[in-house]
Amino acid sequence: MTRPGHERLKAELDRLKRIERPAITRAIAEARAHGDLSENAEYHAAREKQGMTEARINDLEAMLSTAEILDPPTAGDRVTFGSTVRLEDGDGKEICYQIVGSEESAPARGRISILAPLARTLIGKNVGDRVVAQLPGGKKEFEILDANFPWPEPGGPG
Repeated sequence: MTRPGHERLKAELDRLKRIERPAITRAIAEARAHGDLSENAEYHAAREKQGMTEARINDLEAMLSTAEILDPPTAGDRVTFGSTVRLEDGDGKEICYQIVGSEESAPARGRISILAPLARTLIGKNVGDRVVAQLPGGKKEFEILDANFPWPEPGGPG
C-alpha cells in the first residue's frame, strides 16, 4: 500500500473510533430510553450501524497491522506498483492513473488497483511501450507516454 493510502486508512480508523463509535453508543442508549425494544426502529437501526462500524474497524485494524508501505517511484521509465502512468488510447485520448493497493483503489479519481486488468497489463512495461489490455468492455490498446511523475493530492491529474 502507498504511504498516502496508509494515512487515509489510519485517519478513517481514528474517526470511526473517536467519533462514530461514541455517537452510536449514545444513539443506542437514547433509543433504549424510549422503552419497548422489540418495536423500536431507532434501536434496531443503531444496533445495525454499530455492527457495520465495528466490522469496518476490525477490517481496518487487520489491514493496517499487516500493511507493507511502499513509496511510489518518482523516476524511471518502468511501470511498477505505485507508479503513475500517462496513457494514450487508440482514439488519441490521454488518461492518467496511479497503480495502488486494492483498498486504496478509486478509479474515478485515477487510482486503479494493482489487481485491475489494466494495471496487471502495465506492470513491468516501459514508457513508449504499446500494450493491449483485456478490459470488461473488450480489448483496448494503449501507449505508455510517461511514468513515475508526481501525483498531486488529493485528486491526481487528469
